[in-house]
Order: sequence, then C-alpha cells, then structure tokens
Amino acid sequence: MSRLSRIKAVRAFVVRGGGADYHDQSDGHWIDDHIATPMSKYPEYRQSRRSFGINVLGTLVVEIEAENGVVGFAVTTGGEPAAYIVEKHLARFLEGRDPSDVETIWDQMYLSTQYYGRKGLVVNAISGVDLALWDLLGRLRQEPVFAMLGGAVRDELTFYATGARPDLAKQMGFIGGKMPLHHGPAEGDEGFAKNIAELAEMRSRCGDDFWLMFDCWMALDLDYATRLAHAANDHGLKWIEEALSPDDYWGYQALKKAAPPGMLVTTGEHEATRWGFRMLLEMECCDIIQPDVGWCGGLTELIKIADMADARKVLTIPHGSSVYSYHFVVTRHDSPFAEFLMMAPKANEVVPMFHPQLIGEPVPVNGKLKVPDLPGFGVELNRDIALHRPYPRQAT
Repeated sequence: MSRLSRIKAVRAFVVRGGGADYHDQSDGHWIDDHIATPMSKYPEYRQSRRSFGINVLGTLVVEIEAENGVVGFAVTTGGEPAAYIVEKHLARFLEGRDPSDVETIWDQMYLSTQYYGRKGLVVNAISGVDLALWDLLGRLRQEPVFAMLGGAVRDELTFYATGARPDLAKQMGFIGGKMPLHHGPAEGDEGFAKNIAELAEMRSRCGDDFWLMFDCWMALDLDYATRLAHAANDHGLKWIEEALSPDDYWGYQALKKAAPPGMLVTTGEHEATRWGFRMLLEMECCDIIQPDVGWCGGLTELIKIADMADARKVLTIPHGSSVYSYHFVVTRHDSPFAEFLMMAPKANEVVPMFHPQLIGEPVPVNGKLKVPDLPGFGVELNRDIALHRPYPRQAT
C-alpha cells in the first residue's frame, strides 16, 4: 500500500467583514429576534443574542496542506482565539505526519490541551482541525468522507427544519419544524402563555401529522421546563430541546423522568467529547443526543459518541452543520433523519447554511438530499470572502 503524501502545513483563518460570518445575522433575522437564552433574565440582553456577544468569536477556517499540494479545509466557530490555538499549539501534532493518523493526532491534540481545554473553545479548535484532516484524507484518496466511514446506509437524507416558520417548512417538504422558544422564565406567566399560544397557532397551521418541537437554547430551569412540556403536550409537541444548562445533568435526568409519556427530551448541542456524552447517556438524561460535529471534538470523536449512544438505543441526530454532519448521518442506522437550519432571514426559503463560506454546498429539495459522491466533504472554500490569518506559524 502506497503511503499518502505527508502534511506540510496547517493554517488557521478568521472571516472578517462582508456579512460572511454565519453568526453575524443582520437586524430582523429570525434567529436573533427575542429568542429565549440564558441571558434573557437580563432585560437589556433579551431582544438580541448579538447584544450579549454570540457573534464576538466569529468563524474559524482551518486548512491542512499535504506535501503534494492537496489542501483540505473545514469551517467552524472560534475566531481569533481558536486560530491562535490551531497555529501555535495544535499544528505541531500534524506537520510531517501521515494524514491517515487521525486517531493519534486527535489523541495528542486533546491530551496536550487538557490543562486549559477539555470543552468549549479549545475543543472547537480541535474539531476544526479534525474535520479539515478528514477532508484532506478524502481528497488524497479521492473518496467522499462517507465512503471512508463505511459507506451510506440509505440513498438520501431526510430532514426536519429549524426556523421560525414550521408551517412554511411543511410546504417545503420537511418532516418537522423546530421552533425557537421566544420567552423565558423571567417573562413570567405572560411569556409562558405566549409560548403555548405560538405552539397552538403552529399546530393549527401544520395539522396533526407534522412534527413540532421547541428549541429552548439553555434558557429554562427545571420547574419551567417541566411545566412547559406538560402544557405543550396538549398540542402534540414531539420534543423539548436543550431546556437547561448543558452542565445540569441532574436537571436533565429529572426532566426526562417528569416529561409527559411519549414526549422526547433532547440535548447535547453544547456538550463535548465522549466523556461529556457519557454523562448524558449513563444518567439517562435524554432520548436523543445532538452533538455538533464542529464543537464536540470533530468527526473522529463523533463516531465514538454515537457508538456509545447506539449501544443504549439512543438516537444521534447532530446539530445542523451542513456537509460536516451529512457525511456522518448517511452512514448511521441510529441517525434516521437530520437537522437543517433555515438561514433565510424570514425562514421562508431553503438557502445554504454556510453561505458564503462554502462553494457547492448541497441543500435539501422537498426535505431530502442525496450526499454528493465527491472527494472529502465535497465542497470548496470561497476564496472571495475576507480571510485573515492572524497568527501565521513560522516554517519549521
């Protein structure tokens, strides 16, 4: 077996200006319109997530170049702090290595950052490197990532949509619609009633045969979440998502026990690594785990997380992350459907989730998508956006 071209360089970029940051939604975007968050208890930070800084880190782009000139890349979040970690710390574990050494590279990145990492920003950086490495490996082998994972187990992916207009999502062919929860505990009984009224209105528009879910984005306490679940049950809520702080495993355990029969409790978007998900699974905190492949440790770690869940008959439905999750989901029997984030400002049309960073990003048609049979993740980096490399590493 011929050896692959070794890794020559690792580069980390941030995206600046031009509306090219996918967390930098403009005024009036549904994703930034009075959505309940952990900061909603402070009135001055209630209307907009940008007001408390959801967009301050920005986008991270990682490139890995092989000695033969082939380049793999990935896009995630983390901005300049993550770029510093990639170039000043993580690059040493890749340069000069065979790109197929994904397990050893991941292990060294994780162990070497434990003293200041383990979750959050550092694992975001590790995730970006890992995804770029898989992309490079696929390009060198001229294989799509899903083929390297063992091959597709279905012809196409089936999606639910996350956005402010589930009724429009139904018309577009999606199997369900996940709504943002607009009012948190600080808005009292009036806000609670508005949440239920919005659900009831959407149920009347969508009919009984369409999934409806609440995305609570870590905004609630156990009492509020329990009351919300029971009140929403009268309107056929399929699941209640990320209701509590991601650190409150005990609260999730209690919520799952207290939820109405048949209603699912889901979480994991802001969890990281196999150890974090082991807590969720062993404590029986949820019915579905929702790791984000760009935040949980990358594809190498997502495989381990999903295998633990599969052994416990818990579904793995990754948080929407475009091609980076599509190539995974299509290979898993325990991931029967996928999430699509409606990035159009009014949630009234299907547009690419990572626009304008990615070229060739596929989108669902009538709620379905066939993963392209192209090398790596099958997309290209848009070189017309403003990429800035803040911490170039000196050649070794």
